[in-house]
Amino acid sequence: MLTIKSPDELQSWEGKELGVSEWETISQERINQFAEATGDHQWIHVDVERANKESPMGGPIAHGYLTLSLIPMFKDQIYAIEGVKAGINYGLNGCRFLAPVPAGARVRARFVMKSVTQKGEGRYLLCNEVTIELEGSDKPACVAESLGMVLF
Repeated sequence: MLTIKSPDELQSWEGKELGVSEWETISQERINQFAEATGDHQWIHVDVERANKESPMGGPIAHGYLTLSLIPMFKDQIYAIEGVKAGINYGLNGCRFLAPVPAGARVRARFVMKSVTQKGEGRYLLCNEVTIELEGSDKPACVAESLGMVLF
């Protein structure tokens, strides 16, 4: 795990890879829990029997937004910034879901610090390019530009 010790060091990471997370299994149970939390019960995610028979993906798949929602967890595996009083999700510049994540598949995230922009005294807007890799696939599951504001 990378520990960034100051705002100056934070800015020195601009344009560099921060690291890669551990693999995470996306179980059917997790998919069902996400469906309950969001109210998105589309059959391609939660009806295993029907998805196995009818889905062009060959079985149930994770919600794209479930895959996207793993970014904060993966970030916490990759890097931490000392002295930060608060970190706030600030949004996305863009996001694409490039490959479906089958139930039972494993994913991990690769982070590149695309930009660090000071937004006032002790406030920095971070733009991370996050590639969520799908084990055994030539295509990533998701590529997103994730924004976070850190307050020192």
